[in-house]
Amino acid sequence: MTISRRSVLAAGATGTLALTAGCLDFVTGDGPLEFAAERVTPSASALEETGYEEDDSTQEVIEETIDVGVERDVRASLWVSTYTKSRTIEGVEREANNFVAVSIPGMEVLGRSFNPLADMSNEELLEEFLGEANGDVEDIDHEESFTLDVLGSGREVDRFTGQTQEAGEVIEVSLTLTSFLHDDDLIVLLGTHPEVLAEEAANVEVLMESAEHPA
Repeated sequence: MTISRRSVLAAGATGTLALTAGCLDFVTGDGPLEFAAERVTPSASALEETGYEEDDSTQEVIEETIDVGVERDVRASLWVSTYTKSRTIEGVEREANNFVAVSIPGMEVLGRSFNPLADMSNEELLEEFLGEANGDVEDIDHEESFTLDVLGSGREVDRFTGQTQEAGEVIEVSLTLTSFLHDDDLIVLLGTHPEVLAEEAANVEVLMESAEHPA
């Protein structure tokens, strides 16, 4: 994954510290405080409609020591699910289109937030998660912003363009990303495709609007 341990344990959260046995262990230093994100995915019907297939779905667990006056351990689990679609471009079949759905737990400890991703712009989040979708993309420019109805609310979506290389060939790519808090998790949805496949922009929007959380 491209997510750094520092990044994940820094992103503004909405969860609160409850007086459970695990939290008491955290306060006394006898055990970590655990946060777990719920998985977010496109709906099965949207995947069928757009022709995307699940490539991988992974639950990552990250452990860190934080300073809340004294050092204490935190354990956070997040979900990264990737979906792909093969297309024929200039006579060559390529796994050209990618969609990534990420959910990261909101984390608040004793009134302090330990999650910097929530304060990142969509452009910064794009740099953070691009490796999950399309590898190295350079010369990224912001093209437009618009709103989609995702998980019951209007969400700001940003579309970018950039360049990548495959077999020595420069390919113009389109990148579409939205991020928001939902049920105490930070949700990041990212779709990428070659610009020559312009119709895929609509499919990315279908996948975003179909998001289910918890899935």
